[in-house]
Amino acid sequence: MKVTINDVARLAGVSMKTVSRVMNNEPSVRKKTSDKVMAAVKELNYKPNLAARSLAGTKSFAIGFVYSNPNAYYVIDMQNGILSRCKEEGYELLIHPCSSTDENVLEEIQTMIERSRLSGLVLTPPLSERQDVTDLLDSIGINYVRILSGREPSEKESKPNAIFVNDHDAAYQITEHLISLGHKHIAFITGEEEHKSTLERLAGYKAALSAHNITLNDALIFPGKYSFESGVEGAKALMANNEKVTAIFACNDEIAAGALFASRLMDIKIPEQLSITGFEDSPFSKQTWPKLTTAHQSNQDIATQAAKLLFANSRPTKIKEEKMAICFTPELVVRDSTGNAL
Repeated sequence: MKVTINDVARLAGVSMKTVSRVMNNEPSVRKKTSDKVMAAVKELNYKPNLAARSLAGTKSFAIGFVYSNPNAYYVIDMQNGILSRCKEEGYELLIHPCSSTDENVLEEIQTMIERSRLSGLVLTPPLSERQDVTDLLDSIGINYVRILSGREPSEKESKPNAIFVNDHDAAYQITEHLISLGHKHIAFITGEEEHKSTLERLAGYKAALSAHNITLNDALIFPGKYSFESGVEGAKALMANNEKVTAIFACNDEIAAGALFASRLMDIKIPEQLSITGFEDSPFSKQTWPKLTTAHQSNQDIATQAAKLLFANSRPTKIKEEKMAICFTPELVVRDSTGNAL
């Protein structure tokens, strides 16, 4: 016969309500009582009916991953990272792509939350960087964790609800690597300005030039997008108009792959005549020839930590039990696409 919550309560010598509180990780239950209940759960091999628990409450045993990012590699890494933590917690994951530029995106997110009765959300850029999105989530009263480009929290909060990626310092390291190879005329192809990562990486590039007394040349900054095509277009424009350029820092690996392709079309040897770097260490960086120098961004680990933080915030007493990493700095990975300046 199927073991019920009543069987667990009888064996543990407590009420069904107490068993429910223990199974829901409510902090008010004494440890001695909780241990008794969990011992009974283990002895009886009790498996709670998640569907019934969901219907009885206001929230489902599911969290959401909401994103507006065309990069499939990034999305898959995020999905896998969040899923790994969901499995540990016994939760399902609802994946919801949307467009941050859609004028109805707020209504879309609200409808999705209300229909799914989600317990929480993980948000990635650029949605995570929009004040109107976080205002909406605060008004609904749902738990959420944002993944943001930045070096530290911009404001004091009663509880942590963000994972930061230090794009600035990683971009500084990439630029400094190029400078150490003798490059002084270093071009930069940006991503979309709506992504804070674009601004942070550009700021890191500028800071490294300044620290090494290299004058910034705005003509070497090409306004692009996070796409292969943008890398092709940017590299062609930069190399046609600036004969002194010896290196290109692309805002991500996809752009860098496009720049590398364009260089081959122009019969420019990499890295003998031109060094190219990317950012993120996506599969693009290893599929090109030569392989790209880049910054390794551990997207799956970042996503796992975001989900971990989301669950911890829903059970505040557990925050002290688990060390939370809230800031990641991508690390320089030197490969074959960079070499000494001529």
